[in-house]
Amino acid sequence: MNPATTHADPFSGTALPHDAAQATLIGRLWLPGTGPVLVRVTPEGVYDLSALALTCSELLERDQVAAKVQAHTGPRLGDTAALLQATDRAQTDAAHFLAPCDLQAIKAAGVTFVASMLERVIEEQARGDASKAESVRQAVVAVIGDNLRQVQPGSAQAAQLKEVLLAQGMWSQYLEVGIGPDAEIFTKSQPMSAVGSGAQVGLHPASHWNNPEPEIVLAANSRGQVVGASLGNDVNLRDFEGRSALLLGKAKDNNASCAIGPFIRLFDAHFGIDDVRQADLHMVVRGPEGFVMEGASSISQISRDPLDLAAQAMGPYHQYPDGMMLFLGTMFAPTQDRHGPGQGFTHVVGDTVAVSTPPLGTLFNRVTTSDQAAPWTYGVRALMQDLARRKT
Repeated sequence: MNPATTHADPFSGTALPHDAAQATLIGRLWLPGTGPVLVRVTPEGVYDLSALALTCSELLERDQVAAKVQAHTGPRLGDTAALLQATDRAQTDAAHFLAPCDLQAIKAAGVTFVASMLERVIEEQARGDASKAESVRQAVVAVIGDNLRQVQPGSAQAAQLKEVLLAQGMWSQYLEVGIGPDAEIFTKSQPMSAVGSGAQVGLHPASHWNNPEPEIVLAANSRGQVVGASLGNDVNLRDFEGRSALLLGKAKDNNASCAIGPFIRLFDAHFGIDDVRQADLHMVVRGPEGFVMEGASSISQISRDPLDLAAQAMGPYHQYPDGMMLFLGTMFAPTQDRHGPGQGFTHVVGDTVAVSTPPLGTLFNRVTTSDQAAPWTYGVRALMQDLARRKT
């Protein structure tokens, strides 16, 4: 068994990648009395990277960053398995891991898979009413079909399909960004607001139709260079977004609604963008009443290349001087009935969610409401104050 098994994880998953011994992993460790510390994570121990960079954002600006992390010999701060155990048991009064990013903008790409694109259309047609989803789903698939994977976004074929759907009264804003020339890129959350593995994720208490979204998250520096990847859960309120696309901010950005982790795996000789392109994500949701739902998302089925999405999010027309974390979207759109026939899936308080893929490990969270999750109080000002104290 991997020495860093997340002992509190009822899925018996492992936090670290399957090849953790050769992975270049960075994270952030909360040390009581000190604040967040940038660290390198190995199966055996956690090592301080402060002499190399004080923030994750600063570190990712380094050329050949993976090689610099591998060569760095900072102080050992603790045993990896013990720190993961404290993190997964939510022992926030002890040293524990945080989300691995800090000052980066947190962006997300939407409607990047056919399956999720169809579900967004269904949400729109159902006006956010979960009870209507199945009948709407059947009507939408009867017109559109359920296999648009071969349609290249922005192509002549996509434009022709758009004309056909317009003539049938079935065009949607979600199809526009799904097969049109421009990707949907939105702000998922604010810098410093993401929660890490082991933390609670929050649902708006007024939501009655919602779901997790297992995703890979790219880590890019200020030059737009993608230098690593992590796992993410883009918690989503289907009823809010279904009522109106103008409620996207409320559907996506609530307290504790953005989970990233457990670590960022830097690109090196053993892991790169081609591994991201071929990654298969697995997700398991377990409810307090015994409900179990499993799902998968394969990046190989994405309709836009990850680097194309990164280029649409950041470039000469849009800069992020502290870098960017970019959710790539998901093909997972749960339809499994939980509360009755035709009701589909929605979370309940007490659910646990594990998102995993062998190259990146496991991101594990517990579900609560956003008003009951720990409030976000530690922002950029607090970080700067802690860093200033550490330098004196």
